[in-house]
Amino acid sequence: MIVELIAAACGTIAFALLFGVPRKYYLYCGAIGAAGWLAYGLLVGLTSVGAATASFFATALVVLLCRFTAVLERCPATIFVITGIFPLVPGAKIYWAAYYLVTDQLGEAVTSGFSALKIMIAIVLGIVVIFELPHRFFHLHFRRTADEAGGAKH
Repeated sequence: MIVELIAAACGTIAFALLFGVPRKYYLYCGAIGAAGWLAYGLLVGLTSVGAATASFFATALVVLLCRFTAVLERCPATIFVITGIFPLVPGAKIYWAAYYLVTDQLGEAVTSGFSALKIMIAIVLGIVVIFELPHRFFHLHFRRTADEAGGAKH
């Protein structure tokens, strides 16, 4: 599991690099991607939850972390959302669905494709549900002192 978490973090950081995310956010992106993968792995491995349900809850966690981080760092949440869901995207299932389709194994293609579709819908729903929460829910209240003219955080 540790190797998977490191791979998820590295993959997320690499994806952040591809998308031109500022360097100062790489560790946040990696941590968020690893947290999502940890949640997914724990839900699938330790419970009887299916992949789509686990993807929904892992995505909800990722987006919650993204929104809190965006408020903390005063930047757009999309920076973290786009990179953070990377480990949860069902790329292998989509690949196998296409492979089975090309090799005329239609039963397997439908099974793999439908599974990928359920996971993608779960990811979208996880994003939508958390983004519907009011913005004020994510604001962390920092103490302000008299010499805080520039809005520094304590």
